[in-house]
Order: sequence, then structure tokens, then C-alpha cells
Amino acid sequence: MSAHCCNHDAPAASAITNLPRYRRVLWIALAVNAAMFFVELAAGGTSGSLALIADAVDFGADALNYGVTLAVLSAALAWRARAAMLKAVSMIAFGGFVLAKAVWNLSHGLTPDAPTMGMVGLLALAANLGVAWLLYAFRDGDSNMRSVWLCTRNDAIGNLAVLAAALGVFGTGSAWPDLLVASVMASLALRGGWQVLSLARAELREPVSRHAEHGHEGHKH
Repeated sequence: MSAHCCNHDAPAASAITNLPRYRRVLWIALAVNAAMFFVELAAGGTSGSLALIADAVDFGADALNYGVTLAVLSAALAWRARAAMLKAVSMIAFGGFVLAKAVWNLSHGLTPDAPTMGMVGLLALAANLGVAWLLYAFRDGDSNMRSVWLCTRNDAIGNLAVLAAALGVFGTGSAWPDLLVASVMASLALRGGWQVLSLARAELREPVSRHAEHGHEGHKH
């Protein structure tokens, strides 16, 4: 999930020669994830599937992740931390929305359309596998490159969970498989968003702490 893909360290020197190609791949990944965000959001709304909506949230967070990675490849730590805070707030907001919608669906007894879930889930899996194939060449790069590769790989696992939910809904005629998968994905988004927010706040305080330490050392001299 995107919660585990929030490392935005600057590229190592050994990876500099690959940056032009890496940027092109990130732009493709951003476009694919942004498109799937709207596709799954629309399909989730029409089919009544919260698992699709939760997966759409994940695609949206990933698109933001790729955009942030592109923006901060050579940026200072403070700007990377501010960008991470924006992503964290978005993750928390979307995760909260999915959980609230799960409670609403449960209280109204709505059952999603399993065939739509299955078809869109397969499309989402194909999209993530395609992006993972493009990023495969950078899986052994610096920490930023590895985190983006792992992010896409983990998202493919999330797509399999959506397909499992579709099978569960189809087999049982119940909304519980859909609600269960959506709730787990939303909880991961909330947890990941909080972790990223805490890390970003710590990074923003770090330059201030260092400045205070240097000032204290200066008074000693």
C-alpha cells in the first residue's frame, strides 16, 4: 500500500545518470495512477463497492506520491517534509471517508455489484503490474527508487484483495467481504498517513534543532 512508500530521500550519486529515464517512468506511473483513481472512483460509486473506492484512494495517493517524488528529487529536506505532510493529510482524509462510508453502507444493507468489482479489479491489477514492470529496472537504486518500486508491488497485492472481495460478494450475496477489505485498506491509509505526518513534522523541526545546537555551541566559544 502507499502507506509504506513515503521515503523521499534525494537520489544517490550512482543513480544520477538514470534520472532522465526515471523521470519519464514516474510521469507514466503518475498518469496511469491518476486515470485509475477516476476509473475506480466512478466504478465504486456506481457499483456500490467500498473496496473499489478504497483502492481508488490508494491510486490517488500513489499518483500524489509519484508527483511528490518528481518534485523533490533534488529538493531540500524542508520542502520534502512539507510535500509529505500534504500527502499524509490526504491519506487520512480519504481513509476516514471510506470508514464512514462503510458504516453508512452497513446501516443501509447495500450489496455491491460483484461483476463490476471483478472487471475493474482486474483492470487495476493490470495497471499496477504494468507500472511495476516499468519500475523494475530501478528496484535496486537509492532508497527513494526502492520505495516507489515496493509501493507499486504492494499495490498489486491490494488489487488481489479487491478481487477476493468480489468473489466473496458473488459467492455469498453479502456485502461483508467488500466492507472487510475496504475497512482494512482504509485503516492502513489512516495509519500510514499518521506515520508520515509524524515523520514530516519531525523533519521540519530538525533544522530548527540543529540551528539551536549550533547557536549553543557558538555561545560556548
